[in-house]
Amino acid sequence: MKKILILGIVASGKTTLARELSQKLNIPWYELDTIVHHDTPHGRNKRTPDEQVAVIKDIDRSGPWIFEGTDRESYRCLWDMADTIIFLDIPLRKRKIRIFLRFIKQNLGLEKSHYKSDWQMLKMMYAWTRDFERNRVDFEKRLQHYDQKLMIRNL
Repeated sequence: MKKILILGIVASGKTTLARELSQKLNIPWYELDTIVHHDTPHGRNKRTPDEQVAVIKDIDRSGPWIFEGTDRESYRCLWDMADTIIFLDIPLRKRKIRIFLRFIKQNLGLEKSHYKSDWQMLKMMYAWTRDFERNRVDFEKRLQHYDQKLMIRNL
C-alpha cells in the first residue's frame, strides 16, 4: 500500500484513519478539503476542478500518499491512481451523532477545523449526508469498477 484513497461521507472517520495509517506506514496524508479550499494570504480560496486535479497530480508525482475525502468528480482521478481504496461505510445514525458532537467540540475549542463551525455549516453537513444517502446506489456502482483494490469498513 503506497497510494491509499480513503472515501466516506462527513463524520465517517476518514481523517482519523488517514492519520493512523500515515503514522504507521510513514506516508504523508492529505485532506482533499484543503486541496479544494486552500489558505492564501487573503483568506480561504476555492480552486477550480482543473486546479484541484493539477494539485493532486503534483502530489502523485512525489511518491506515496494517502488522500482522504468525500466523493467529488474532481477527485475521481485518484480512484485510478490509488493502489488501495478504503470506503468507510459507517451507519447513518452513528454519523449523524458524530456530526453533532463535532460541532459541539469545535465550538467549545476542543477540536480544530479548517472551516467556520457555525449553524450554517452544521446544516450543510446534514444536507451532504442526506444527499449521499440519496445517491448511494450510483456511488456504489462506480466503486464496483475498483473491486480489486477496494476495502469497505463498516464500524
